[in-house]
Formats: sequence, structure tokens, C-alpha cells
Amino acid sequence: MDITIHQTFLPHEDPDASLAFYRDTLGFEVRGDVGYGGMRWITVGPANWPGTSIVLHPPAADPGITDDERRTIAEMMAKGSYASIILATADLDGTFDQVQAGGAEVVQEPTEQPYGVRDCAFRDPAGNMIRIQERR
Repeated sequence: MDITIHQTFLPHEDPDASLAFYRDTLGFEVRGDVGYGGMRWITVGPANWPGTSIVLHPPAADPGITDDERRTIAEMMAKGSYASIILATADLDGTFDQVQAGGAEVVQEPTEQPYGVRDCAFRDPAGNMIRIQERR
């Protein structure tokens, strides 16, 4: 069987701030930017991995959720507990310095974890947890 990760979704509340973070701070290329009904879906990804993308989406776009659920999602996003992604880099310290210089909220500086990885963590403009692990 040959299965890969094609897309994953992360919510955003401010498309311009999210675009600046993923494009300008993380260096991802923009693969799509689609608007509909005053909302935007932005697809980004690493230039060297054209088959893997992150779709930044408006969390309120799903017509199947209730107003109470929308409020819960907004509360969880504000706490940074709604969505996350783990990225990887060969140069964790250099990447950390660049992301921090880009103004991202630092959650954890580069740390050797007891479960065998070295990583750091940031929050994106929507509060999503972005962990970056060092490739070994």
C-alpha cells in the first residue's frame, strides 16, 4: 500500500495574519487562496514537498455545527487547545531563531524531550500549536 499525507486542516480567524505566519515566517509557498462568502481558505506547504499541504480554513464555515459549538471552538482556539501540527527540520536552533524573530508566540524553546525527540513549540496567530521537531 502506498499512502501519504496530502492535506491537513488548521483553523484561522485572521487570514492575513495566518498567511503572513505560514508564508513569511515559516517560508511555506502559497498554493491556493480561495474566498467565498467573506471567508478564505488558504493552502500552503513547503516548496520541497509539493504533495503535502496545510489548508488554513475558517472554523465557522461548517454549516453542520451549532452556535454553541462555534463558541466552544473559539474558546479552544483562544487557549491553543483546538488544533496542532508537528513539523520537522534538520536545523532546530536556526529554525527556532527565525520563527521567534518573525514574532511568533514561543511556547517552548528547543528542548530534549524524555520520549526521544528534540523540539520546540510556537502558537500561530489563531492559537494553533506548532511543534517543530529536529530530524535525526
